Amino acid sequence: MIRNPIDISTRVSPELSKLIESIIDQLETDEPVTLAMVRSFIVNDLPEEFSETEEMHHFDVGESLVDELDMLIDGFGESAAAVDFIHAFASEQLSRAIETVANDENRENPATLADVRRALAAGLAGRLIGDGVLEDEEGDMLAPELEVLIDRFGGETPAESFLRYE
Repeated sequence: MIRNPIDISTRVSPELSKLIESIIDQLETDEPVTLAMVRSFIVNDLPEEFSETEEMHHFDVGESLVDELDMLIDGFGESAAAVDFIHAFASEQLSRAIETVANDENRENPATLADVRRALAAGLAGRLIGDGVLEDEEGDMLAPELEVLIDRFGGETPAESFLRYE
């Protein structure tokens, strides 16, 4: 399986991203899920309740999700890791922590995921809880969520690209 060095999820519609994530969650395999496996699942094994999704059209483009998936396969190959095509966003709570680190007036460079990790280790979650920005239980979830992003994208990835604005 080929891993892509750039964030290619930005080239995928939100609808296809959600469908890929759902399929990865449903497939029970020890192998990494590829684009070919996702396409095969959509064409052959998609449950009835999801079958309408295949026919869902994009607002401006007018092509089906299967057509979009075929274009990704043409561009990146059948063996491309499907997980690379899922949009990743931080939770609202982690977004608050990222914003705090990114908005530090002493910061000279854009904040990375590793910078956020260091800030959490230095007590950022406790300060956000003390300031009433986070609840106690929310602070406990920041580090594990951040580690998932670091494992997938690397510590030097700009943290602000994961901000969720709601």
